Amino acid sequence: MTPVVDHLLTLPSVDPDRIALLGISFGGYLAPRAAAFEHRLAACVANGGVFDFMAPRLPAGMSRQAAIDWVRSDPEGTDEVMRAMMDASSDSRWGIENGMFTFRAATPAEYFLKALDYTLAGIAEQITCPTLVIDSEGDQWYPGQATQLFDALICDKTFLSFTAAEGAEDHCQVGSPLLSAQRTFDWLDETLGRVQ
Repeated sequence: MTPVVDHLLTLPSVDPDRIALLGISFGGYLAPRAAAFEHRLAACVANGGVFDFMAPRLPAGMSRQAAIDWVRSDPEGTDEVMRAMMDASSDSRWGIENGMFTFRAATPAEYFLKALDYTLAGIAEQITCPTLVIDSEGDQWYPGQATQLFDALICDKTFLSFTAAEGAEDHCQVGSPLLSAQRTFDWLDETLGRVQ
């Protein structure tokens, strides 16, 4: 993010005191991570907020360390389990295949190990700019993650939740993008309007 902000500061049309960062989906992890280390940002938006990228994908009751130990000790068995998940569910198939592509992993087990590094534990509290964490009550990809991120923040923070009654309960409010944009930009207007 630092090279991006460096470039923005060379542009005469950019107000250096009102640079905001918006992250959507996996960007709901990446934007807060960037904000933790780039303190020239005036605001950060995480839609939907993600604290620990792989936590919702760990087998029930399995700790992070147990998952790492399992994958490292039996990568072939891990691949077998994950390929069975892919065969049983188009959501799992898309998620794992997209993850392998995105993380440049040759196998599901390699992707799993790489993705376990994506947590904001020990990082979220370094964010200093006002942060909007957005959640959707029916988020199928990151349930509970926005709340975890919000709870970890010690900066000025706002939590915004969208509901099924609004038609905005799915991941990143895909069913109601205009409502999502309106509320997000209302928050940005108010937040950036306070900048002196």
